[in-house]
Amino acid sequence: MDNYQLSDSAEQDINASLRLFLEKAKGAYEIPPESFDTYRVKRGLREADGSGVMAGVTKVGSAHGYILYEGEKMPVEGKLTYRGYDMSELVRHFAQENRYGFEETAFLLFFGHLPSESELKQFNDLLSEQRHLPPRFTEDVLLTVPSPSIMNKMQAGVLSLYSYDKDPDNTELSNLFRQSLELLARLPVIAAHSYAIYLNRFKNKSLTLHNPRDDLSTAQNFLRILRANKSYTEEEAHLLDQCLVIHAEHGGGNCSTFACRVLASAGTDTYSAISAAIGALKGPRHGGANIKVQEMFDDIKAHVPQTHDRDAVKDYLVKILNGQAGDGSGLIYGMGHAVYTKSDPRAVMLKSCAKKLAYEKGYGDDFELLELIEELSPDLINAKHSTSVEMCANVDLYSGLVYRMLGIPKEMYTPLFAIARTAGWCAHRMEEFVTAKRIIRPAYKCITKEKPYIPIEGR
Repeated sequence: MDNYQLSDSAEQDINASLRLFLEKAKGAYEIPPESFDTYRVKRGLREADGSGVMAGVTKVGSAHGYILYEGEKMPVEGKLTYRGYDMSELVRHFAQENRYGFEETAFLLFFGHLPSESELKQFNDLLSEQRHLPPRFTEDVLLTVPSPSIMNKMQAGVLSLYSYDKDPDNTELSNLFRQSLELLARLPVIAAHSYAIYLNRFKNKSLTLHNPRDDLSTAQNFLRILRANKSYTEEEAHLLDQCLVIHAEHGGGNCSTFACRVLASAGTDTYSAISAAIGALKGPRHGGANIKVQEMFDDIKAHVPQTHDRDAVKDYLVKILNGQAGDGSGLIYGMGHAVYTKSDPRAVMLKSCAKKLAYEKGYGDDFELLELIEELSPDLINAKHSTSVEMCANVDLYSGLVYRMLGIPKEMYTPLFAIARTAGWCAHRMEEFVTAKRIIRPAYKCITKEKPYIPIEGR
């Protein structure tokens, strides 16, 4: 059957009709701001002071950025723990021991303890066996209907894996572990293949597809598959591995993890839950913020010729806050966080990992510009909003620079985030399914008044 495509005139007619309906629908989606106070709504599931509404308990991870003292938030240095282990310490020890740590981190998140050498080897062997996609998966799923968004293609790929699973709806813990291992192993390959197809279909580049190697880590395999020449340095692979560890988990309350837990609470399959998490992470208010930081950074460089000029950078940041520059949103991306106040430990670690390499690779000026944005922004934001909130750079401010130094294209920034966070998502999904035993179902107050039915001839 031939594909049906609307003519230009038909498409114009449809758009005209939609505009007419939209004009008549004005008000249908407007909620009076005072309604949220009247019904004591926790907007964004947050308290009035910005702290999160307690929605559950977890043993997987914790993001700690403030303490409550006599009803007030007291800023503290940020700390991120995985199963009780300080994420920063994990990254430092992996670097000191010159080991790839993402697989070990995933083991920790899945099983609750750090592996022995034999356990880690067995775990790595399991991942290696699962990295290869099902027969003709790339041809039948990824090459068919390519997408300009790698994140959307990753969602479609994850959902399609359901069809290749002989027992997709089995929710016994052993089956959930199997599915989690397969997703952790396969998602980097799906992402890299989707990018190669994107280049071919939308950028008119040659199509080059590589398969994973069983003897390589997740970071090594990703760089090998992503690059046409399959080449990378060990320094590059170790830096990417550190990024994966830093992004692997962030507690149960962040948007994508909570989305995953919501679907898990409904009893649905693993593929649906992880696909939903990817969809949430794609949003520019969540994981997609790393792309917004890069776009803001490029805009600043384009309009401030001397980025060492403190006053010039400051003046342009004010324009961004006033909606007169950047994307017009009035936001300085990469600054501030819902949990962290004095510092975001992920940003601290990324900044530390990036600094030496930045000067070695000729990105010293870019690094210093990011530092200047980090230094100037808190006072400018507080002045704009007449507040005195303590805020810090978040993980997105420095992640883009790290990825650029690794030669990773902008389209892959958020997909890399998803690849790493799959470890945390799967751990939370299993915990929710095993322990909660109740569907997540918050309340919404409907404020539309009842109306009598009017026959169609009288409307």
